[in-house]
Amino acid sequence: MTETYPSMRDLTSAFARIGFLSFGGPAAQIALMHRICVEEKRWIDEDRYLHALNYCMLLPGPEAQQLATYIGWLLDGVRGGIVAGLLFVIPGLIVILGLSSLYALYQDTGMVTGLFFGLKAAVLAIVVEALLRIGKRALKTGFHRALAAAAFVALFVFSLPFPLVVLTAAAIGLLQARFRPSGGTDLAPPAGSGPTLGRQFATAIVWIAVWLAPLPLLSLLLPETALPELQAFFSRMALVTFGGAYAVLAYVAQVGVEHYQWLQPGEMLDGLALAETTPGPLVLVLSYVGFLAGFRGSGSFDPLLIGLMGGVLTAWATFVPSFLFIFAGAPYVERLRGNPKVTAALSAITAAVVGVILNLAIWFALHVLFREVANVEFARLGPVAATLPWPIWSSLDLRILLIALVSVVMLFRFHQGVGRTLTVAAILGLLLQFAV
Repeated sequence: MTETYPSMRDLTSAFARIGFLSFGGPAAQIALMHRICVEEKRWIDEDRYLHALNYCMLLPGPEAQQLATYIGWLLDGVRGGIVAGLLFVIPGLIVILGLSSLYALYQDTGMVTGLFFGLKAAVLAIVVEALLRIGKRALKTGFHRALAAAAFVALFVFSLPFPLVVLTAAAIGLLQARFRPSGGTDLAPPAGSGPTLGRQFATAIVWIAVWLAPLPLLSLLLPETALPELQAFFSRMALVTFGGAYAVLAYVAQVGVEHYQWLQPGEMLDGLALAETTPGPLVLVLSYVGFLAGFRGSGSFDPLLIGLMGGVLTAWATFVPSFLFIFAGAPYVERLRGNPKVTAALSAITAAVVGVILNLAIWFALHVLFREVANVEFARLGPVAATLPWPIWSSLDLRILLIALVSVVMLFRFHQGVGRTLTVAAILGLLLQFAV
């Protein structure tokens, strides 16, 4: 594939489109970026896309937003990375803040949730398409297919920690390269991409300062509100959120309810439902938590204003570190593209990532198609339990299944674009909602 580099206008347009259409969590978002940046625009080739994805999978925080930032950086430097990373988040942030406002004021978002009813079904088809495309290119040997299968079982059946699965895959890849050297790779780092230690250290300092800048200002100007606690708490959380939103939501819910009393029991589930039906990273549910914390801890200020500030501040604390990790680390990662051992480790991570996407896709499919899913334990290996998510078959939503099948036909048979497929799915969803 021949890579082409876009103008800033084209890059902005494409990532605005991705930001508005990125429903369904990380698997769907990775799929959408792959389809637009690799298949449609041909801005980067498959190997480079997977190389970037592998690095982002190793980082704490929202991997899909980090991937968007990495791709933007590849295409137009720091400016491109900032534009791509922000556009990936801003549409969803605006929607989640609007829904959080409605929730705080009226405690009812059923109508809004219904508006996005059909989009989940279309996302299923997009995820399946991406899984097939990436799997076909990444799993070229029996070794890599076995790694993908093992990663899937480790996550889906044994619920092992995501970082452990990815790091184990990298270690296995290094061992294979040591005992069965492949002779290297024909990939070379891009011209002019070699970083210097001083420059990357300065980059890291700048982004750390940007990330933490609100904390002293809030402590000085708004000490009576919940905002200083929000900034401090979610800045710490940004460094330990390996494995995406689900890895951290239970902890945030517990701390937010029991320690800070930002939320009432059960309100995190309402926020998660909102985040799952809106575009952008699923971890945007944290902005819902920040909104409620600000709204309820506004002191003498207007609750709605402090709530909006709390939602934006939480997003700031959560997403700004992604720019730090990409701009400080990506130049080194690109420089290592020609290293045989690193390539072997990252190709092993690629294989594991296919298993990760399969795990996310099946989890997402079960929870979209069925209203009730139970976790069934069928074996135990010491402290590790083997469980399977098992659908309650009577809870199958035939309307979602119908929209999913229509979306599959549009994508696989008639090769329609993502935007058109999502539009048709949304219209069908509204019609079927009103028909009930």
